[in-house]
Amino acid sequence: MRLSRYFLPTMKETPSEAQIASHRLMLRAGMVRQSAAGIYSWLPMGHKVLKKIEAIVRAEQDAAGAQELLMPTIQPAELWKESGRYDDYGKEMLRITDRHEREMLYGPTNEELITDIVRKDFRSYRHLPKILYHIQWKFRDEVRPRFGVMRGREFLMKDSYSFDLDYAGAKRSYETMFVAYLRTFAKMGLKAIPMAADTGPIGGDLSHEFIILAETGESQVYCHRDLLDIDVLAEPIDYAGDVTTLVERFTSLYAATDEKHDVSKGAELGDKLVSARGIEVGHIFYFGTKYSAPLGASVPGPGGENITLEMGSYGIGVSRLVGAIIEAHHDEAGIVWPESVAPFHVGLVNLKTGDADCDRVCGELYGTMNGKGIDVLYDDRDERAGVKFADMDLIGLPWQLVVGPKGLKAGVVELKYRASGEKHELSVESALARLAG
Repeated sequence: MRLSRYFLPTMKETPSEAQIASHRLMLRAGMVRQSAAGIYSWLPMGHKVLKKIEAIVRAEQDAAGAQELLMPTIQPAELWKESGRYDDYGKEMLRITDRHEREMLYGPTNEELITDIVRKDFRSYRHLPKILYHIQWKFRDEVRPRFGVMRGREFLMKDSYSFDLDYAGAKRSYETMFVAYLRTFAKMGLKAIPMAADTGPIGGDLSHEFIILAETGESQVYCHRDLLDIDVLAEPIDYAGDVTTLVERFTSLYAATDEKHDVSKGAELGDKLVSARGIEVGHIFYFGTKYSAPLGASVPGPGGENITLEMGSYGIGVSRLVGAIIEAHHDEAGIVWPESVAPFHVGLVNLKTGDADCDRVCGELYGTMNGKGIDVLYDDRDERAGVKFADMDLIGLPWQLVVGPKGLKAGVVELKYRASGEKHELSVESALARLAG
């Protein structure tokens, strides 16, 4: 993509309403614009990052055996009345009445709706187990939406729901999602720590929050230092086999949010205790028959007995993750994207647009990289070099390939790695080889 044609409305100054780094940088980097309080339009670069995160989430859910469907944003209120949650949920739920005076709501979550689907179509114990998921927009009417996409009213979520015949099966589904979450966040360049959590309004008696560590995190967390050293992606995983060993490896080490922190336990750990700020990026729950019982989701068992289904729920804040990744990966100059979620792999900078040699070499590089499948943003604008460098650092692409008249006379281009700031002068062929590798 040529930057001269791309819709990227960057800003030099920080908007006054932005209180945290991710909100400031998403506005300045032209990723989002506020449409109403806590509701954002996703501009091309922000949308591209959102889709990359969504793809990683989807790939790991599929690998874990979950099956994707899509439920609507608007739900009938009668389902929530059946479960007993309609009046309990509070003002965060946006309630709607249609032209026929039917009570509807903009879904804040989907336990009731997915249970309704299952109770109508699961006819035998042979249909179990199942894990179903969707990625859909949701709405919670936060009283004070703030921090940009980190705590908005409208947000994109991945919800998985597991259905099993007994507790043993439900626990296996829970552990499968536990491992899938660890791998999902690791693939985004994040170190997520699972921490035992309260179940909140969703209910249940087993729950973990997945917290990433960031200096600008919203809450204080504590964990065993060894948790930070586990390379989840290096662990052999067989979702069709046993994942309990890895789950136990994580849950056997101390990890707690501020509300659940045991000071005496922390003292026992000594210098093995890490105290840091954290951001929640995922939450998983086992809640048994909390929804299946009142909604009548059951199947005949092998002996004809009626079995009420055991359920779990597993959420990842896809849009929230965009902000969380920025909170964990930024510096004074701007965003520093992990390569797996970066909107483009490389920024090609023409230091002197209009110079015949610079234009020719940049054009050749742009064509070659596109041909090799390297996602490139080509800054071909007629702007000062300082403006181009500042914008490239702000948007945080992993690599910057800089082409200028002086370098070309010496037969080199400059390749900069954004995360470290390390720069190398290389031949065009060597630079391309490194980017392709």
